[in-house]
Amino acid sequence: MSKVVCSPSSRKRRKRVLDRAKGFRGSRSKLIRTAYDAVDRANAMAYTGRKQKKRQYRRLWTIRINAACRLNGINYSQFIYGLKLASIQLNRKVLSEIAINDPDSFKSLVSKARKAIPNTK
Repeated sequence: MSKVVCSPSSRKRRKRVLDRAKGFRGSRSKLIRTAYDAVDRANAMAYTGRKQKKRQYRRLWTIRINAACRLNGINYSQFIYGLKLASIQLNRKVLSEIAINDPDSFKSLVSKARKAIPNTK
């Protein structure tokens, strides 16, 4: 009876990992054991990167809104607080787009937020 060898499937699996490791430096793209480690780490970093991208965009929108608010004489936290009191529900992405592309509309939002805050001018 002949010996059963899983060479086709194992070769296919190793080839797939080495293809994913293409472009890595040195043995990380050549040797299978280090390539496994490198690909596993790259997958983990890609996962965390997808989560961080959302944080970074929100931070960018906040910075843009803050800059536009300060041009209109109010700070970011007071502006957001005023919008909540005025029950204007716009997310930060939309607010930053308005601040960049339509400053007049943003100015009207600032005035509505100011009016909604008690004890302000």
